Amino acid sequence: MSEEIRVLVVDDHDLLREGVVGTLGAVEGITVVGEARSGEEAVREVGRLLPDVVIMDIVMPGGGGLPAIEKIVADYPGSRVLALTSFTEGSLVKEAIEAGATSFLYKTVDVEVFANAVRSTAAGSSFLAPGVAAHLVARPESLGDLTAREQEVAELMAAGMSNADIGRELHMSMFTAKNHVRNILMKLRAQSRTEAAAMILKHRYESGGPRDQL
Repeated sequence: MSEEIRVLVVDDHDLLREGVVGTLGAVEGITVVGEARSGEEAVREVGRLLPDVVIMDIVMPGGGGLPAIEKIVADYPGSRVLALTSFTEGSLVKEAIEAGATSFLYKTVDVEVFANAVRSTAAGSSFLAPGVAAHLVARPESLGDLTAREQEVAELMAAGMSNADIGRELHMSMFTAKNHVRNILMKLRAQSRTEAAAMILKHRYESGGPRDQL
């Protein structure tokens, strides 16, 4: 990823798309390199521009957002997707994450949160809007089956750290960190790191504990 984060904005509503473009255009370190009005156009533009982050409206005519996310993630792994919507249905959240979106935001977020989400997504870390975690898991998950070490790893996973970062932070090899992550996913029955992070965050919120620890 280059120092300047290159962004493609996808939305079928011209005014909303232009609003996102204008908002991000005022943020230092982020450059909007292109726009698209549909999922099909987005896939073509990603292939042409190879942006770091694709900001994808997931509710567009023909359901183009979700198939486009799947195509982009499969064909252009260097371009990460930040799903964006004004709808709060839990099914949309889950479908976007399952399609491969790295992050998920509602269009009501403020500029600072939006910019931080773009930065996190570009770095490969998941950024979930407040309340999104509750839609990704149907019930509170117990973390009691995790060992003390796995809970440490899980905490860093929820913070968006990569296996290499976790290894450095906890003074273990990346291979060991990867094994811990695999065990955590298996114990939580999570399909991805993003879903596991959502479970961990939801556990924090519902247990009433501080957000910076499990």
